[in-house]
Amino acid sequence: MSTPSTTALPDGGLRSPGAGLITLDPVHTALLRGLDDLLTGLAARLSAPEVLGPPLLSVEGLARLDFFRNFPHLGVSAGRFDADALDGLAAGETPGELGLRPTGHLLPSATCYGLLLSLEGRDVGEDGLRLSATGRCFRNETHYDGLRRLWGFHMREVLYLGTKQGAVEHLEQGAEFIRQAAASLGLELSRAVADDPFYDKGGSRAKLMALDPVKHEFSAPDGTAIASVNRHRNFFGERLDIRAGSEGPAYSACVAFGVERWVHAMILTHGSPEQALGRLREARLRGVDG
Repeated sequence: MSTPSTTALPDGGLRSPGAGLITLDPVHTALLRGLDDLLTGLAARLSAPEVLGPPLLSVEGLARLDFFRNFPHLGVSAGRFDADALDGLAAGETPGELGLRPTGHLLPSATCYGLLLSLEGRDVGEDGLRLSATGRCFRNETHYDGLRRLWGFHMREVLYLGTKQGAVEHLEQGAEFIRQAAASLGLELSRAVADDPFYDKGGSRAKLMALDPVKHEFSAPDGTAIASVNRHRNFFGERLDIRAGSEGPAYSACVAFGVERWVHAMILTHGSPEQALGRLREARLRGVDG
């Protein structure tokens, strides 16, 4: 892992441009990049190739996945200035006072949505399919709090589609990797059931979720959830006609990491960004299994 640039920053460092927005200095950036690289170890372990998802998601596609039923508060819409606003922009008028029109797309709130929508109508076979990706995600929140809760952040996911048993094994391997990665970094995480399923909270699937939880979060000592394992059953397979050969609609599962939150947990545990970076370098030398 390369050493951060020693170029002097202005007094007071780099300013964050607003609530929920943050600019990372060289040390924080090295920590984020290094952690994301370490977390790719799960993809390597599971032979999940790296892909890059789309930067925007269609409203129509998300509606079919019950996104707006489940998370109406999270969506960040992409808009364009109205054609009749362009002359005003060119004349120096205040952009916030000019009209915007919807594009029919949202910024992603999770990395897996773009990957799932890209597999619509495909057959992943009975052996299943795994993909890994890091995406910049965006969420409207009731409040923002440093690296713990951001408007825009990086989410790494390792996604599986295939059989019911394959999805279970994927999450078991993911949970074990999270435990090992945390131990190698000196992080103490707690595991608990979460309550935000991917499907309509008022339906029979949500009632089933109360008996058979589908999401578990791994949290730092201050309660910040930094990773999760998510079992979708065959919900996305049915909605998007993704098949697993003769098994029918594919079951899916994903292991997700909020990378900025791992940065937060490292600094919380080790006292400073510099000390956290040093511990990360030690962990990289030993390997997650070391």
